[in-house]
Amino acid sequence: MTIESRLAELGVTLPDAPAPAANYVPFVQVGDTVYVSGQISNGPDGFITGKLGADMTAEEGAAAAKTCAISLLAQVKAACGGDLDRLVRVVKLTGFVNSTADFGDQPKVINGASDFLVDALGDMGKHSRSAVSAASLPFGVAVEIEGIFQIK
Repeated sequence: MTIESRLAELGVTLPDAPAPAANYVPFVQVGDTVYVSGQISNGPDGFITGKLGADMTAEEGAAAAKTCAISLLAQVKAACGGDLDRLVRVVKLTGFVNSTADFGDQPKVINGASDFLVDALGDMGKHSRSAVSAASLPFGVAVEIEGIFQIK
């Protein structure tokens, strides 16, 4: 089964890889490693904005984090010349959560991305990870996640 067919089973169609919003590239490949720039929470109606601990729940944040993971895979697909089956594994995610000073469930929020990647990719979706708080994120988004991936 291909990765794209597994995504289809999960009801996910990868969007076109989002263009960068400033002076940077969306990914850099060094050898068999692809470093993907931070992908922000974005849904069909635009940016998913909010501050965890103020106007968003951890569950809503996890749903926002899943959209970041989908954008990460879209960037990996672009890095692989359109062939997502060149993906070997997810190596590491770093998740930034727009949250109040007293919010402590950043890991639960980033689980939205981690759980999705394992559901979609199986063992190759298992990765190391950091989940940190941010006082604010670009455009007021709830979550931003960057990733490191191994490809063939």
